[in-house]
Amino acid sequence: MNSLKTWLTRPGTGSVLILALLLLVILPLSLDAFRLNLVGKYLTYAFVAVGLVMVWGYGGVLSLGQGVFFGLGGYAMAMFLKLEASDPESTKIQSTPGIPDFMDWNQLTELPWFWVPFKSLPFTLIAVIAVPTLLAFIISYAMFKRRVGGVYFAIITQAVALILTVLIIGQQGYTGGVNGMTDLKTLLGWDIRTDSARLILYYVCSGLLLGSIVLCAWIQRSKLGTLLLAMRDKEDRVRFSGYDVAMFKVAVFCLGAALSGIGGAMFALQVGFMSPSFVGIVPSIEMVIYAAVGGRMSLVGAVYGALLVNAGKTFFSESFPICGSS
Repeated sequence: MNSLKTWLTRPGTGSVLILALLLLVILPLSLDAFRLNLVGKYLTYAFVAVGLVMVWGYGGVLSLGQGVFFGLGGYAMAMFLKLEASDPESTKIQSTPGIPDFMDWNQLTELPWFWVPFKSLPFTLIAVIAVPTLLAFIISYAMFKRRVGGVYFAIITQAVALILTVLIIGQQGYTGGVNGMTDLKTLLGWDIRTDSARLILYYVCSGLLLGSIVLCAWIQRSKLGTLLLAMRDKEDRVRFSGYDVAMFKVAVFCLGAALSGIGGAMFALQVGFMSPSFVGIVPSIEMVIYAAVGGRMSLVGAVYGALLVNAGKTFFSESFPICGSS
């Protein structure tokens, strides 16, 4: 009871509770199914923004390639959903039933070995977090151990985003190419395209996002959070105190990647497709803007930043559509 009272009286707790009230009560009651699903899509980007608060705001590491981890999480979930949508009973028109349609169009006759594990939902859920985290560990360990940071690290993350985008587009037979993975219909037989399913997924997304914020807030108040701030402001002093600065940076970068992967997976579930357009340099920079608009030190602000920027994009695209010349 005392610990709950202590948590409730901590600075910032009120803003988390207000956000929870907004996401779980006010928006579902005030928006129709279409608009609420749009908000759910915006919230998937908020996972990346929250991760950037930890990586950039607290760790002082600017990453311009977070779309890579968002995309990897999204593609991992999309692979499972696509395999379920490619069930032989529902693909009788294909020359090779049981494989995704884009593989059939590219004359592949059997499922590639790296696709096979994604027939399992437990494996997929692990991969959503593990694959982005593993890539983040490889990149950050190689860079931070050599004391590569600042603008150089930001450029390297941009290069990774570009390389992965080119790889996904070029391997059309394995990834769906520029069109991505579309026509994602069911999750274990549950139709995710209905309004009721999207409402449930919205609440799942909101719950995971709020849980991520609480986790990051706990880290910020821990010794790790203090060390991250110290490294951001006086990295050499922390290093001279005997701490392995590189591994702390690796840890927070992997945390940001894991959160981005969860966001990507929820995007694939709520929107029903995944494409390389969410992996490249432009979406990665937009994700940094979400955190910047909300305040790069504010976890709750990152969510509002993602909502505000994406709501603005939707408003302007609806109000001022591009008209072709007659």
